Formats: sequence, structure tokens, C-alpha cells
Amino acid sequence: MAISEEPSRFDTEGAGASSPAPARRGRVRFRRAAIMGVPAAAIAATLVVLTAQGAIAAQFAISGMPFVVSGDSLEGTGFGQFGALDSMADNSPNAGDTGGQELVIVSAFRHAEITNLCQSVSLGGTYLHLTAGTKAGHRVEADTLTTDSTDIAAAGASFGNIEIGGDSSTFDKPPVKGPLGVFGQQADTATLTGFRQTNYATTAAKFTLPNLHMNFAKKGC
Repeated sequence: MAISEEPSRFDTEGAGASSPAPARRGRVRFRRAAIMGVPAAAIAATLVVLTAQGAIAAQFAISGMPFVVSGDSLEGTGFGQFGALDSMADNSPNAGDTGGQELVIVSAFRHAEITNLCQSVSLGGTYLHLTAGTKAGHRVEADTLTTDSTDIAAAGASFGNIEIGGDSSTFDKPPVKGPLGVFGQQADTATLTGFRQTNYATTAAKFTLPNLHMNFAKKGC
């Protein structure tokens, strides 16, 4: 809530200067190594999600201000998940010592429905607070929902026809694919109960928010 193919984010190539000897070429894979290190255990309790076909991570420069999203339940179809990097705008005051990049868990759903959604972002002394889908029979709905998260927890999680450990570039169940050679998982269905996540980005092709309420509050979600 709080919504390019750029293979270069994960691979950097350089060629040596020309000389009689064959030019040396190398690949720097420290980012890919970090991404592949996202554990399956963390993935199993998640809800994060992406953009268009072949895209990875947010298609916009993130603010660098994390926000919390929680809910009583999320039921989704066409689920996929893998690691990626989000980037802030150049010279962002929120970059800190990260270099303006955040390693995130990307989760994607073709369609998702959420009960009792809450979202909040700290503005220093107060919170911008949003709720929706709080009435019975009126759930938040999203198409091509994607979220980029750094922390995900759930009281329970269940998956239908799950595949763990696949190359995220080959996925066909979620609405997006990940980078070549990156560890991921996909499933026909995914259900989370009592979930809470820290996000840097959320996108959706369509987001329906019944009973929407936004205000400033002393406490976040």
C-alpha cells in the first residue's frame, strides 16, 4: 500500500584494458550472493510483491522511510517470492550508510484479498495511519499486488502446490518473474493469518479499499 528490467542491478561486468594477452573479464556477484541468501524460512511467512512481467523490485525510487502493514488475513492466488534490491533517489537524506539501497524480499500475487488492513508510517512524533476492509464482508482487494519487505511475520501461513528453490526467472504462477539465477518460491495459493510486515514499497494494478480511513495518530499499526 503504502506500490524494468535491470539485470545490471544484480550483475556488474567489466573488461580489462586491451593488451597482447587476452582481456580479463570478471563478474561481481556480491549482491546476487546476498539475495540468494534470503532463507526459505523467512519466505514461508511472507507477503511481498511486485510489478510487471520481468520486473524486479519497485519501479520507482523508494523514499527510504519504512512503513508497517498488518492484517487479520490475506488470501491470494498466483504467488511468487524472491530477493531483490530497492534504490533511493540520488543523495536521499534517508540513505544512511546503505548507499541508498535496501535488500528486500519481493512477494507477488495475481490477486489478493485482505481483512482488517492497517498501514502506518512514522513521521517523527506522529504516525500517518490508514485502515481499510474493517467491516465483515468488505475486504481489501488487489490485482497484481507486490510488496518489497525487509521483515515479515505471520501467526500462520499455508500454501497450495508450492515449489521452493526454483530459479525465479522461470516462474509462471505469479504476475512477475525474478532475476536469472536467484532463489525463489511460487505457489498456486497462499494464505496468511495475523500477518505483519515492514515494507519499503507496494504496487498494484488495482487496489480496492472499502471503509478507508486515514488520519494522524499517536500509535502505528
